[in-house]
Amino acid sequence: MADTWLTNALAGLDGPLHERLAQAIAAAIEEGRFKAEERLPTHRDLSRRASVSIGTVTKAIDLLAARGLVRGQVGRGTFVLGTPSAMRGMIDLSLNVPPLLIPESIMLAAGERALRRVLRLPGGGLYDLRGTPEQRHTFAHWLSRTRVALDPDHLLLCMGAQQAIHLSFSDLRPHSTLIASESETFSGALAAAADLGMQWLPVEHDDEGMLPDRLDAALASSGCRIIYTIPVCQNPLGFEVGRARREAILDVARRHDAYIVEDDVYGIYAHEQSPTYKALSPARVYYATSLSKCLTPLVRAGVLAPPAERLNGMSRRLRAQVFGAPPTALELGCALIELEADRQAADALTREARARTRLAQEILRLPTVPMPSGAPHLWLPMPAAEAEKLARRAGEHGIRLTPPDAGSVGAHPGGLRLSILAPATRGDMEQALRQLVRLLDNPDEVVV
Repeated sequence: MADTWLTNALAGLDGPLHERLAQAIAAAIEEGRFKAEERLPTHRDLSRRASVSIGTVTKAIDLLAARGLVRGQVGRGTFVLGTPSAMRGMIDLSLNVPPLLIPESIMLAAGERALRRVLRLPGGGLYDLRGTPEQRHTFAHWLSRTRVALDPDHLLLCMGAQQAIHLSFSDLRPHSTLIASESETFSGALAAAADLGMQWLPVEHDDEGMLPDRLDAALASSGCRIIYTIPVCQNPLGFEVGRARREAILDVARRHDAYIVEDDVYGIYAHEQSPTYKALSPARVYYATSLSKCLTPLVRAGVLAPPAERLNGMSRRLRAQVFGAPPTALELGCALIELEADRQAADALTREARARTRLAQEILRLPTVPMPSGAPHLWLPMPAAEAEKLARRAGEHGIRLTPPDAGSVGAHPGGLRLSILAPATRGDMEQALRQLVRLLDNPDEVVV
């Protein structure tokens, strides 16, 4: 049965139905119908209450998440982060996105160049499912001078690394429904696996990633044949995997006929300059990256380099999902690369990450950090109960943190990810971190 307050709210608003539903739910949060930390009704329940389709509810929740009002947790539901008025003044340490550092003049020049090209593409570029040959060549050139040499004919351009991960998992699902990783990993990968009905196998790790002997034993006992890894700035733990460890992991993968999904979105922050897994074993690695973490979050354009023999099948999956990435996004990415905006962004981001990492280490009184040369996020270790309490109290004091267990594979071992590049300025980051320290130093007091 529909809720009168919700249907009345929808009737009194203008715009597409999913936007009206998002506005109605946001108003309900502001009014206190749904409180901070409270779980929203399920998509099916909201669909029934509002007399709309589940797809409309999904779009509305996605809008609310983009605005920072709610956050989904895999297997648990969607939780309210705070009221719209309260969230507007918060400092965000939860979204792992870089600040906008590309000058407006370059963005406008790239946009004009991209639009002119799209207008000349046959069919607007919609029939080049993997990206046009020219687009793939530009992305391959970018990767060859920054991370790994790849054949443009073996690339699939898509809508960001998130889609690349989902495509990789779906292609590997007939090979294995288990995925091995560290006990904490990227929440987007967890979401992709959950969507495909796949499960995770946590592997004991140290400060350089999965321990090869533990991985060997885990694969042998479970039959798992997929390894997911973020070898640079592991998300959320923040470490970098050296060459020797990568080669040892690959040896284990070969012994068990396992494939590696390599998420290299943070490659620009690599300090050791170890070869990628893809460079070391092209036929065993699905390589994924994107522009959003290393150039600008305004461009959703990703690259997937699967084993060459899997390319045609994955192209069919991409067609079934979205009929290829938006040509305008791909052309904008190409234009920025051609204007060398990626070099400027990488230099600026790595300098800023280095400065913020040093400042954060000092403020948080950390004796060491996994990547002292600079990283976009840090892992703050602490017991699980303490992490939950700090995240809750931080929200009450104007600091938005990632839910502590957002990236947990199994039981949450404790700790918090701090996205130190997320605040617009270094001063905002410093203010937020100093407030966190005050909360940690005064666990039972009201801190103002």
